[in-house]
Amino acid sequence: MNFISFLKHQLKTLIIGYRFMQVVEAPYGAFSKIGKYADVLMDQQGMQLLIEHLSCTSEGKQALAERRYLGKVDLDALYQLPPNTLGHLYAAHMKQNGLVPPPVREPAPNDYVYLFNYISETHDIWHIVTGSDTTKAGELQIETFSLAQFYPARFWIALLAKNFLKTALFEIELCEELMAAVVRGWIMGRRAKPLFGIPWQEHWETPIDQIRAELNIDSVLSADMEAVLTKSATNAPASSAFEANDSLSVVTLVS
Repeated sequence: MNFISFLKHQLKTLIIGYRFMQVVEAPYGAFSKIGKYADVLMDQQGMQLLIEHLSCTSEGKQALAERRYLGKVDLDALYQLPPNTLGHLYAAHMKQNGLVPPPVREPAPNDYVYLFNYISETHDIWHIVTGSDTTKAGELQIETFSLAQFYPARFWIALLAKNFLKTALFEIELCEELMAAVVRGWIMGRRAKPLFGIPWQEHWETPIDQIRAELNIDSVLSADMEAVLTKSATNAPASSAFEANDSLSVVTLVS
């Protein structure tokens, strides 16, 4: 590596670190900062590997070729569908969380823009399909599911790293719950069929149980695994790994 390349590498590392700390300190769901974080993480090689992975299915290959989106989404109309359908559950989820449907988008100029938009507009559909709620654990579960579904791109791994550091610094009491969500999301994502490229707008009227069965999605693991994951925190050792003063010292060092 020559000197110029070394400087470019060092500069990119610094920018990634800066964007990383921005999303660590930002509230959950700060999509503008997450978008900037994604921009500095993705490179040509990683993008090519991701495209090759997503093109392995006919649905994925067609979606990338057409760069197709959901189109116009009428939440009021979807809410009128039977309660067990994808459309009704999606509309109820959006309304209950004060969310608006994704905009009708113009054709994407390249694969990177398309994938970022696709992930953004299908994120809440994947919430419904995987049975992941909007708690911090639910969000972490859907992120880990997405990591298992997409090629392990830097973005998904780095997003999990952000959440782990956020938990370590500010919410250590949630560690057990969040780690259980990571395990569930990973296993569920690995055993499910690929979701990328599915034309969800054609399945609004399909019962959610049918969709999950066809995609091999089940958020409940084996009885033994569930027993381990739901083990009460009261069974943990009484003494913490760090005393309160030690924890404060650690936070001070990394601040």
